[in-house]
Amino acid sequence: MQLIWAFVIGGAICVVGQLMMDAGRLTPAHTMSTLVVVGAIVDGIMIGNKSLYDRFIEFAGAGATVPITSFGNSLVHGALQEYKLHGAVGIITGIFEVTSAGISAAIIFSFLAATFVKPKG
Repeated sequence: MQLIWAFVIGGAICVVGQLMMDAGRLTPAHTMSTLVVVGAIVDGIMIGNKSLYDRFIEFAGAGATVPITSFGNSLVHGALQEYKLHGAVGIITGIFEVTSAGISAAIIFSFLAATFVKPKG
């Protein structure tokens, strides 16, 4: 059943993004930024001892962790986690601790694509 919910929720997030671009006439950059901020805000909302986005992940699985909203979730989640351990310095270090692998992969694969793939034209 979680597979179905992952498909439905992940698809719904993508539909929202597509509607933002088509009906809202937003650029892909504005749409992506908005979805990241929404993911960050939803992670900052605490219900009990868990964030709303954590509960969303438990329900939807990969449908909540794969879309771009999860990047905003990771930024805030890491910052809050490290803030509890190290204070104000943890806000900055926590952001990079949780997201560094994804950011590094994006840089490396972008470099490789730019190096080995030649555009037509």
